[in-house]
Amino acid sequence: MLRKYAIGAIALALVVSGCGGKRTPTTPDAGGSQAACETSDGRITIATGNSGGVYFVVGGGLAKLISDNTKLKASAAETGASVQNIQQLADGTYDIAFSLADTAADAVNGTGAFDGKKQKIAALSRIYPNYTQVLVRTESGINSVADMKGKRISTGSPKSGTEVIAGRLLKSAGLNIDSDVAAQRLDLTKTADGMKDGSIDGLIWSGGLPTPQLTDITTSLKGKVKLLDISSQLGELQKISKVYDTASIPAATYGLAETPTIVVPNLLLVREDFAAGNACALTKLIFDKKADLEKVHPAVKDIVRDKASATDPVPLHPGAKQALG
Repeated sequence: MLRKYAIGAIALALVVSGCGGKRTPTTPDAGGSQAACETSDGRITIATGNSGGVYFVVGGGLAKLISDNTKLKASAAETGASVQNIQQLADGTYDIAFSLADTAADAVNGTGAFDGKKQKIAALSRIYPNYTQVLVRTESGINSVADMKGKRISTGSPKSGTEVIAGRLLKSAGLNIDSDVAAQRLDLTKTADGMKDGSIDGLIWSGGLPTPQLTDITTSLKGKVKLLDISSQLGELQKISKVYDTASIPAATYGLAETPTIVVPNLLLVREDFAAGNACALTKLIFDKKADLEKVHPAVKDIVRDKASATDPVPLHPGAKQALG
């Protein structure tokens, strides 16, 4: 099994509690012209995700990277993740947001949770992929998503990308998230508690590898939990969005059998009017200092420059496009 990373300590040190903190708006020079690839002075905020997830850890590392290497001072905040992140990015609460690519596609198209309301967002970069991790108690009798009917399943925090994928995954297996399962809309901490005390039968989680709270569950319940292979549902999910693909969760991740699953890229998002100089400099920083960011969490190793601009249908910010050449 992969060694444990000092994620909790790192995250607490790096993530400034900060739904608060006074923000200093950056200059909205996001036009198509070439901008100086350097940041302005000011403060920016980053929307991450649940404290037990990878967004939270990488977001804290990114905030420190920005603060240590630019004129900007960045803070990161725990959130419910993708849907909430985009909504609060658009309304100006945050300046940068992590999101699953399928949720971001819904946002720019005005579909799904954003029905009829197209969001004016752009991407700084495609980053690492999220793995759909379906973990169940072996005693639950669940051997497929269809077997979740009538079971107590954690489907993620409200307004999270996990909740979006959970609903689609259940639907692709002929189940309704609101009526066919006892959906528990829980964050990761409460999900882990429920798995360990037996109050829930399984969970659906979309996150990087390894996800700290899932490591906690699999370590605590060694031999009592298993991952489900959901790769056969790819075709149905691709009818909704082409961003879905398959990959395997390696055996070494949690000490369980290697398991094929559904993956979806993550995007780092900003508003359309985010300052072009900032967008350029921050995108360049991620790749210039990627080795530093990798020390925060191993998922960062899967951020690949060659794929950074593959953000369709979310437009790449002009500043990011400048940085990526």
